[in-house]
Amino acid sequence: MSDSKVDGVTGGCQCGAVRYHSTMRPEGVHFCHCRMCQRAVGNVFAALAGVRKDTVTWTGTGRPTFYASSSVAERGFCAQCGTPLTFAYPDSDWMSVTIGSLDDPEAAVPEVHCGVESRLSWLRVQDGLPEEYTDPKSDRLRDMVSHQVYF
Repeated sequence: MSDSKVDGVTGGCQCGAVRYHSTMRPEGVHFCHCRMCQRAVGNVFAALAGVRKDTVTWTGTGRPTFYASSSVAERGFCAQCGTPLTFAYPDSDWMSVTIGSLDDPEAAVPEVHCGVESRLSWLRVQDGLPEEYTDPKSDRLRDMVSHQVYF
C-alpha cells in the first residue's frame, strides 16, 4: 500500500462516469492469464484485486454494465468508454476490480499468477510469484459454458 492510513480503495473508468469506493483493502490480488480474461480485458492477462461486494459503493454518475462472459461469471465495464472494471461470480460474496481502474494501483500488489495454462509463450514475467493452473474439473468450472465467441 502506498498509504497505510487510507481506508480502502477508490477507482473508476477512463471517462469518469463509473466510479467506485471499497471500504476494504484488496485481497487475493492476482494476474489471470486464462483465455477468457485475456479476451475480456483485451490484453495478455487481467490484473485483478479482490474486495467483498458489500464493501463496494458505486459513487459516479453511472453504473457498470455487466456481461455474463460464461454461465458462472460476469464482468462489469463502463458502457460509455468501455473500461473493464470488475470480474465476479454472481454466487460469491467477493468480486475483483481491475488494478488498472484503481486510482492508486500501487495499493494492490499481486500475489500469484492464475490460469497459467493459457499464458502466452512469448510473455516473460519473472517476478517469482507462484503460478496456478486452472482446474476445469473444479465444482465451479466443471459445467461452465463460455459465452465468449472464438473464431
